[in-house]
Amino acid sequence: MQAYIFEPYLKSVIWGGDKIASLKHVDTDQQQIGESWEISAVPGHASIVANGPEKGQNLQQLVEKHGAALMGHHVYERYGNLFPLLVKIIDAKRDLSVQVHPNDELAKQRHNSLGKTEMWYILDTEPGAKIHAGMSQEITPDDYTHLVAEDKIMDVVAAHDSHPGDVFFLPAGRIHAIGAGNLLAEIQETSDITYRVYDYGRIDADGKPRQLHTQEAKDAIDYKVYPDYLTHYDHESKGIVPLISCDHFKIEKADVEGAMQIPMPEDSFLIIMALDGAAMVKVDDNEPISLKRGHTMLVPASCRHISAMGIATLLLASA
Repeated sequence: MQAYIFEPYLKSVIWGGDKIASLKHVDTDQQQIGESWEISAVPGHASIVANGPEKGQNLQQLVEKHGAALMGHHVYERYGNLFPLLVKIIDAKRDLSVQVHPNDELAKQRHNSLGKTEMWYILDTEPGAKIHAGMSQEITPDDYTHLVAEDKIMDVVAAHDSHPGDVFFLPAGRIHAIGAGNLLAEIQETSDITYRVYDYGRIDADGKPRQLHTQEAKDAIDYKVYPDYLTHYDHESKGIVPLISCDHFKIEKADVEGAMQIPMPEDSFLIIMALDGAAMVKVDDNEPISLKRGHTMLVPASCRHISAMGIATLLLASA
């Protein structure tokens, strides 16, 4: 099988900026682009293949046609025809709303959907940029309700200075928000379920306050306080460095300087995003694919050999 690249789905939002189009070298008049959906099987927004003989087909069609050959046997047994990961680039010119996502059990019960565990890799920041993740002090569900009503919920949400290369793991239930001035890569479960907790009193295009999901979020939040919310790893280490391993995905970082062999994960597809630089990526006997900063590719599970040539930092994700 070939490796796939996809047409990005660019999403304009009230907090979006102007960095994604230039990052991806996309010629567009679209304004306030806050998200580029790089690889998506979300219904209505399934990614469209941009290369090879299956150009024009979407990711859902690929899954239905290739099944385990694309996803891996154990991944296909677990998820069936649902591709399990959603990959985005996010540009926050303004603060995003404070959110929480349900876990798989609650999402299945309420929405017949996967929950949403996610991770962020910070690509670039402006001075003073913050990431909000986790609780700064332990509260009860009733405390939470009162704090939201009194417009004081941010008093108990932890704030972190944000720097390029920082990694944040956000298991379902962890309250969070992307602060203004962050450009980041996001990898998450395939779910578009968000409970909005707080939105700074903003209004939408119709002049109305954006909807909050105070009661839905109350049962979804993890109210515990954890010692640290930043994922620590050796920033100077060369080669392939593990970042996150959880029940939903495994994330690694690869620094390519010249030629590198990239191992395929066992019985899973591999997503490769160029975080910096550029590399020619060759999969099996197929023609090499030029992968530049801000671009993403999907390598099917049935592929065996991946080599990269260039100077680049790559994010590797598997299920």
